[in-house]
Amino acid sequence: MSKEVQKKDRNTYVAIMAGGIGSRFWPLSRVNHPKQFLDILGTGKTLVQHTFERFKSLVPIENIYVVTANEYLKVTQEQLPELPKENILGEPFRKNTAPCIAYISFKLQELNSNASLIVAPADHLILNEGHFLDVCEDALEFVNHFNALVTIGITPTYANTGYGYIQHESREAVSSVYKVKTFTEKPNKELANTFLASGDFLWNSGIFIWKIKNAIEAFHKHLSEVYEVFYSEKDKLNTKEERHALETIYPQCPNISIDFGVMEKADNVYVIPASFGWSDLGTWNSAWENMEKDYLENAVAGDNVIVFDTNKCVVHVPDEKLVVLQGLDDYIVVDTKDVLLICHKEKEQDIKEYVTEVKRHKGEKYL
Repeated sequence: MSKEVQKKDRNTYVAIMAGGIGSRFWPLSRVNHPKQFLDILGTGKTLVQHTFERFKSLVPIENIYVVTANEYLKVTQEQLPELPKENILGEPFRKNTAPCIAYISFKLQELNSNASLIVAPADHLILNEGHFLDVCEDALEFVNHFNALVTIGITPTYANTGYGYIQHESREAVSSVYKVKTFTEKPNKELANTFLASGDFLWNSGIFIWKIKNAIEAFHKHLSEVYEVFYSEKDKLNTKEERHALETIYPQCPNISIDFGVMEKADNVYVIPASFGWSDLGTWNSAWENMEKDYLENAVAGDNVIVFDTNKCVVHVPDEKLVVLQGLDDYIVVDTKDVLLICHKEKEQDIKEYVTEVKRHKGEKYL
């Protein structure tokens, strides 16, 4: 299927999930302005802008939706002025990915009962966008012929303990598509090495492709409490009553991921292995891995940074501030107008704990 043909397929929609708070990128990422709306990598565009641009070449702009938190509606509109305002959807509460996906699925089902949907996070990095779009087309082709829930799995390059893993069958269901055997949450180092050696495990990208009617059927079967509350209010979606309906729906939804609520339970889940320069940009270390570096492997965002005897650091500071660093190896240095973070890269998974401690001792001012 050519990109031009797919581009004209008005039955294909994209939902960009942009409601998270990105606490592991604190102090740059804040509750009122989280990482998806930041230029983390110093490219001149924010992460949500990159994601929107990526999908704009695949489907018509009016078929792209962003699902975010109510408090981020304004910043989303500011950063994506091309996107119709009615395509930016606000959730009244954060309830993880399952209610988010149920919301867009029921809404689009009312608009187009033959719709196919690609669901993707707003904050992922994809370097080879051409290959990524080809994989999306292959997935769409598959789900248009089979009752299947498809996810994209990333061929692992090392034993990463920060990603979930997907195990697949050894034989293809069709060309390049495999039935999923198991999902595993973030493993320890020993288990991650075992997964890497086995050859049948992939990183879980959190990108999903399916026919909406099949996704709703999966909610009905595996996550009925979410299905029932959306089904009972579905006639109010795409009307003036939608916002009020969501205020009724969301308090009744569990806080649960689509992986745990549906994908791990369903027996029609398939995966397409791929390598297109993917990172979930979940931590400062992942940002360091994907930023331009100097000859000492320092990744610097900031126009006035001078380093001495400093190696493999990620530095994110205001352009107008002169920052001089000496004697640091493998550190995260992030300076904002009111917070300075200096943290060893090995301890980056503890940043969430630091944020919790800041809240406990200083309140929410610095969050």
